Amino acid sequence: MLGIVLALLVIVAFVLVALTAQTAGTGNTKNVVYTTRDLQARIPIDPSWLGMETVTVPRNYPGVYFTKISDVAGMVPLVGIQTGQVLTSNDVAKPSQELGAQSAFLPIPEGYVAVTIPTSEQQGVADYVQPDDYISVIATVQTAGKVASKTIFTNLHVIKVGMAGAGGNNTATSLTVVVTECQAEVITFFLGYAALKYTLESYKDYLSSTALSPDPACPNVNSATGVTVEKMRAAYPTLF
Repeated sequence: MLGIVLALLVIVAFVLVALTAQTAGTGNTKNVVYTTRDLQARIPIDPSWLGMETVTVPRNYPGVYFTKISDVAGMVPLVGIQTGQVLTSNDVAKPSQELGAQSAFLPIPEGYVAVTIPTSEQQGVADYVQPDDYISVIATVQTAGKVASKTIFTNLHVIKVGMAGAGGNNTATSLTVVVTECQAEVITFFLGYAALKYTLESYKDYLSSTALSPDPACPNVNSATGVTVEKMRAAYPTLF
């Protein structure tokens, strides 16, 4: 009888251990974010490209999943992600993170380019210019003993402000703006032969839509034909 009791106790203990192990391995169910379309690296994620589904997560598994679509919207895929894949914190990063070649594409509309122009406290509105602001550009030219100033561009979208950052100095040293390739040539000309000053436009006067369509006069980078003094005189007669 004692042998039978001991055998039964061993069997019960074995069953309890097996059930405990099985329960521990099943994990918890969790609603997580997944992709409803293929995601390309470096393109910020639109919330319409995401969905929610329930998955089983092993117990004590690191919290690498996202449980709200709002937590992922606007983040940047580090690699290509296929449709239906559950997103983890290893797949995406915030656009502000320094990721080198993996950082997000600059918000440059089709047919436009980004160009960087120098600035300073007095030239650039006392460092009030911030990304997503719009500026106008004034050129001052001195020719034949005469000085003239004229606004040569308006509504230029600022997408980045470069800071010196040396020794605690956060004065802006450059502005990166969106222009056509033809405008980039004109700006380059004036940077060499004129003095430029920027004005910060009121947010109430910004373009009604920042989604610029290609400029018919300069639809792509191959449309730029170069600038000369003669062309500048014809385009800006009051300056020359």
